[in-house]
Amino acid sequence: MSEAAAAPKRKVEGVPEKLHVWPYLVRLEFLCALVVIVALAVWSIVIDAPLEEAANPTKTPNPSKAPWYFLGLQDILVYFDPWFAGVVAPVLIIVGLMLIPYLDVNPKGNGYYTYHERKVAIWVYCFGFLVLWIALIIMGVFLRGPGWNLFMPWQYWDPHKVVALVSVDLPYAFGFRDYTWSAIFGGGVLLAYFGIGTGAYFFLERKALKSVGFLRMFLKIQLALIMMGIVIKIVLRIGFNIKYIMVTPWISV
Repeated sequence: MSEAAAAPKRKVEGVPEKLHVWPYLVRLEFLCALVVIVALAVWSIVIDAPLEEAANPTKTPNPSKAPWYFLGLQDILVYFDPWFAGVVAPVLIIVGLMLIPYLDVNPKGNGYYTYHERKVAIWVYCFGFLVLWIALIIMGVFLRGPGWNLFMPWQYWDPHKVVALVSVDLPYAFGFRDYTWSAIFGGGVLLAYFGIGTGAYFFLERKALKSVGFLRMFLKIQLALIMMGIVIKIVLRIGFNIKYIMVTPWISV
């Protein structure tokens, strides 16, 4: 017998143990579908999106944007090297989603995924989906103008806007000019971030470690730290003009 089957069923006062799909679920889904259809209809009427002329290889649009569902990855290219934004990040997204059933083995809440039962799981998923995907798509669609410059909603998209390149690497900001010491300093910052984050999480989740296991817990922590690290790097680039954390002659992170 599985853990989910062996878990005792709890009854909530005032709520029947079983509910029919009709009308409780179907009615709610139908109302949600109506709201979405109305919202899309209004949006399609309000937003002007005319068809453009056929692609002209001699005239490149400024900015050249990918389809909206790839704009999140395209925007990540501003903050990371192509090898990370174009290869590592998509692989981590796909592999992370595939690992969810193997990492989240807690039977609590099976069959009724309520916020009360799965607070951490829901918050982590919402953070990854809304912040690391939807927010970047919104930035790419509405805030990235000519030259892929960042424009606020009230600003005019001036194609002649020039932005001074004042970005510096984190080791440079701390006075390290040599490649060797820059790599050592940047590597130390990354190791400290992952080391302290991993140790703190293990300390705070000592009870969960016994039921989940070391390997599952370690993988969950690393994926969570990478998600947080992407946001931290975006904030450093936009707010403090920090380009790279670790700089080497061959690869920069």
